[in-house]
Amino acid sequence: MKVRLLTIGKDRSGLYEPAVQEYARRLGHYTRFELVELTEASGKKLKPGDAKAAEAEAILSKRKPQDWVIALDERGSLLDSVELSRYVGKAQTGAKDLLFVIGGDEGLDSSVRDAANLTLSLSKMTLPHRLARVVLVEQLYRAFTILKGEPYHK
Repeated sequence: MKVRLLTIGKDRSGLYEPAVQEYARRLGHYTRFELVELTEASGKKLKPGDAKAAEAEAILSKRKPQDWVIALDERGSLLDSVELSRYVGKAQTGAKDLLFVIGGDEGLDSSVRDAANLTLSLSKMTLPHRLARVVLVEQLYRAFTILKGEPYHK
């Protein structure tokens, strides 16, 4: 199984990237993990809707046939950590790869949400998309420790 996190843009602040890298390193004990950062389309002087559509095209071009696509969006389902681990376990059992998608400043285009196998919300609160990366990667690490029966999740 492979888990990919596809995001729009990079963390230029330096605040979140160390945490993402730490959890990515930890995830490497359980699965192949890859962070894929796509260029923001907003810098190309497009209208916000056009930028989202261009980003959606780039995102969907990275999808592979064996991927279960999980779009992160505030309108998505709220899962607790155990429920997320069950979802990850189903993907493992079904020989599926997981492709998590976090949009840019404007969020995800509806075409990405429509193409997703699951639309997931990390919180009812609005999170900066770079902070959402940290939360998601930590929760993925937690999901794998739950599946292995390890004590990280108490």
